[in-house]
Amino acid sequence: MLVGVPKEIKNHEYRIGMTPAGVRELTQHGHQVIVEKNGGTAIGLTDEQYETAGAVMIETPEEIFAQADMIVKVKEPQPAECRMLRPGQILFTYLHLAPDPEQTRLLVDSGAICIAYETVTDNHGGLPLLAPMSEVAGRMSIQAGAHALEKAQGGNGTLLGGVPGVAPGKVTVIGGGVVGINAARMAMGMGADVTILDRSLPRLKELDELYGPNLKTLYSSTESIDNCIKDSDLIIGAVLIPGAAAPRLVTREMLSTMKTGSVLVDVAIDQGGCFETSHATTHQEPTYEVDGVVHYCVANMPGGVARTSTFALTNATLPYVAALANKGVKQALADDKHLRNGLNVCRGKVTYEAVAKDLGYPFTPSEAALAGG
Repeated sequence: MLVGVPKEIKNHEYRIGMTPAGVRELTQHGHQVIVEKNGGTAIGLTDEQYETAGAVMIETPEEIFAQADMIVKVKEPQPAECRMLRPGQILFTYLHLAPDPEQTRLLVDSGAICIAYETVTDNHGGLPLLAPMSEVAGRMSIQAGAHALEKAQGGNGTLLGGVPGVAPGKVTVIGGGVVGINAARMAMGMGADVTILDRSLPRLKELDELYGPNLKTLYSSTESIDNCIKDSDLIIGAVLIPGAAAPRLVTREMLSTMKTGSVLVDVAIDQGGCFETSHATTHQEPTYEVDGVVHYCVANMPGGVARTSTFALTNATLPYVAALANKGVKQALADDKHLRNGLNVCRGKVTYEAVAKDLGYPFTPSEAALAGG
């Protein structure tokens, strides 16, 4: 199979979909890999390293999209990239379609076979290709939130860890999944006063047993969220419904009860955000203010630590890329129900039920869409 790796074009996105090590793995199995020139240069992965691993370096993304049987990326394709896809071509990347009707329409119109990292599952009920970036984003959320709390950045001037004689900052984490626990760990490590909310009592019990009195746990409800955010300095939105739009858990009305200069970090912004006042921002302009509350809603947070993120992501994605290349898309999806769960759009059909429901498309089961090809 001819696998293409274009350079990412989203604002301040420096990750790349495959490292030289991944190229070497695929070429050793007889596949060809073409990589856009300077695709990994920003994170220290040179064209020479890719060539040594067996890749052919290509000048333009148009050439890559025109030649490749499978496109491997990191972020969702931008409109110009969507229009370069062709019927039957495989796209393997993050998609986050539920809050993005334009991208969904363009992918449906393309006729391509679009597999989303974020909905691939595993035997434990997890999301193995989302987890690495959730770990990064959870840890970054505290780093970003602590910076946004500085007075010069619009925050209320609170140091999360406090100092002797001065109380630490209060952090509320909404959601006890991978993002939430990584955020809580970082906040506790900085010495903050941390509360985490979740609707799963077994999960809260597990967190309580792991961290004891260092981490406060609360059952998540409208009332408990409302009460927590009133005196919090930093609130992390870490709620995920796989493949679907994130629930809006903090309303505009609730902002009026929050402290001026407090900070919201919406890690769920890729799925539309879990704060009513959220809209996507970039690393170039990461924050904005609503009713005196600072909002950090960068839609590609892990891109800020692109080298770490690239290696963490490609460690997880490479076995799936290899399976698709070695077996072909139909056989690979037939053999692995968890990879098949990643199929979101196939030859003009929406094959992920939550996306179809949220955006008003007819739902076509993956098996039927693949058989129709």
